[in-house]
Amino acid sequence: MAVTAQMVKELRESTGAGMMDAKKALTETDGDMEAAVDWLRTKGLAKAAKKSDRIAAEGLVAVAVKDGKGVAVEVNSETDFVGKNAEFQTMVRGIAETALGVDNVDQLRDAKLNGKPVSEVITDAVAKIGEKMDLRRMAEVKGDSVVSYVHNAATDGMGKIGVLVALKGSNPEIGKQIAMHIAATNPASLSEADLDPALVEREKSVLTEQARESGKPDAVIEKMIVGRMAKFFEEVTLLGQKFVINPDITVAQAAKDAGVEVVSFVRMGVGEGIEKKEEDFAAEVAKTLSGN
Repeated sequence: MAVTAQMVKELRESTGAGMMDAKKALTETDGDMEAAVDWLRTKGLAKAAKKSDRIAAEGLVAVAVKDGKGVAVEVNSETDFVGKNAEFQTMVRGIAETALGVDNVDQLRDAKLNGKPVSEVITDAVAKIGEKMDLRRMAEVKGDSVVSYVHNAATDGMGKIGVLVALKGSNPEIGKQIAMHIAATNPASLSEADLDPALVEREKSVLTEQARESGKPDAVIEKMIVGRMAKFFEEVTLLGQKFVINPDITVAQAAKDAGVEVVSFVRMGVGEGIEKKEEDFAAEVAKTLSGN
């Protein structure tokens, strides 16, 4: 029986096996799906599927920089302990370095690392380490120069928060300071022009209602809203924020004084937006007593 791409896709989704492993299983079993699943199980390659309902919200963010390009990748695991595993760290570092040669996370999953697609490298790690893992996302920046910073580093180039700052011009010192500022303040965008219009509209709506409750004339209310929106933009945009190292000036001014311009940035934190499973009270007590 001919093995089709759809059959391979179906088997991969049901078992978590890599593309080549799924194709080989179907070839070996003449396209019999159930037999192919059993074939993968005997080889230990369907182990990942048993963990598909688990939540992987821990792990590492890794950064890599080369020739004016910087990338950040997030690889998740179920427990923080795996993030300290040397084999896991080596794999994540390899994935980040591979990301320098692609444009998005889908390309990265298919890109080769040590002769195998990254997706298969992760599947192999799941079978070996025994936890669900996931290459969740990738982001990149480009500029005349790129500076990286990792907060709460587990090892060189990876940790809980990864930051990339792309500059027009070059000044590693101010770049690192701005990267640390970004890690601390988590700005919503580079500038007012880059802000999500929905976020701006929502904030304006809230501020308008607050101003109206003051009972002041419409002309006064309009001025109040303008002033409060200006304050909002100052708080949530990187270039408008007060520089943490010198609050008397903005980040934009600090960069200008250093002879550079910030053109883009990425801040990526492990597990952002993932709903973590709540532990019950007994589990919390046990965790506390164990010192974790």
